[in-house]
Amino acid sequence: MILPIIAYGNPVLRKVADDIDEDYPKLKDLIANMWETMYNASGVGLAAPQIGLPIRIFLVDTTPFSGDEDLSKDEQKQLDGFKRVFINATIEEETGEEWAFNEGCLSIPDVREDVNRKGTIKITYLDENFNKHEETYDGLLARVIQHEYDHIEGVLFTDKLSALKKRMLKGRLTNISKGKINVDYRMKFPAMKKGR
Repeated sequence: MILPIIAYGNPVLRKVADDIDEDYPKLKDLIANMWETMYNASGVGLAAPQIGLPIRIFLVDTTPFSGDEDLSKDEQKQLDGFKRVFINATIEEETGEEWAFNEGCLSIPDVREDVNRKGTIKITYLDENFNKHEETYDGLLARVIQHEYDHIEGVLFTDKLSALKKRMLKGRLTNISKGKINVDYRMKFPAMKKGR
């Protein structure tokens, strides 16, 4: 089932999400719905707060990036078919040089900005079967995970921009929260009574 994506301005996007356990109601259905919602919106990641749930789940499928000619063959191969569910994730460390990459977000449509992030992360998480993993990622893979991880920490990519950039975007962000934007996927706007 395709769920509406929560737009910028909704308080759920600002909450630090809660851990869940294996008994979380209809977890398999929720994960299936999140995949369907993400693919419908042409996303490469989706976090539970983006569908209105303040819980620590996000998913990532970096396959769309694997055709990027600007990336090395190794990185293309790493991104191709990388599809994961992250539950109760914790980034243990972020290391390496910061580098800029143009990011966007399904909750903030039509806004894309360069964001600086560290190059390598070490993360612990549970998969959809509640098996524990500790893994290290770098490059674009690390960045996609960092972006989705921020969502379960109540952080948006726009928070990482300079004060000047934030001021320049203020009007556009206000319009998004009011639903004054055209999107080709279902969204719920905080400043409107009904989602569309």
